[in-house]
Amino acid sequence: MPNIPLTIELKSEVEQLLNSYVQCIDDDDLEHWPDFFTEDCLYQIIPRENHEIGLPTAVIWCDSRGMLADRVTALRHANVYQVQWYRHIISNPMISTEDGETFHVQSNYAVFKTCNDGESSVYNVGRYVDEIVRDEGVLKFKKRSAIYDTHRITTLMVIPI
Repeated sequence: MPNIPLTIELKSEVEQLLNSYVQCIDDDDLEHWPDFFTEDCLYQIIPRENHEIGLPTAVIWCDSRGMLADRVTALRHANVYQVQWYRHIISNPMISTEDGETFHVQSNYAVFKTCNDGESSVYNVGRYVDEIVRDEGVLKFKKRSAIYDTHRITTLMVIPI
């Protein structure tokens, strides 16, 4: 089935979702992070090598909005880690759809990390591969994979990418 042409309005709506998502993380508004996902969802941060050979082993793997909320609770109350802030830079997304209801989106990302000493460094680089659907009139992630190229994660990965 051929791809259905996308409207400027839809492209803008997808870009707004992607930009709002990273802004939520960068602003440390993580309690609202699960709201970007459908109730039954998949979120994973997975090394490129595992993704390419079909290994399901991910650094972070959550298959429901409830698991995402639990992750935030653990981050706020159980995990001990160095104070750090993220800044995302994302590329323009490539968007396709075959049915006009499920959107396949890919974009590249770079995440910079700044610790409490004020030093910034590249933390993680890769691509997002997303399946986006409309949930009660609002675009949300049904599946979001952060497939990272970075071979070395320098600290405990507790904050979503």
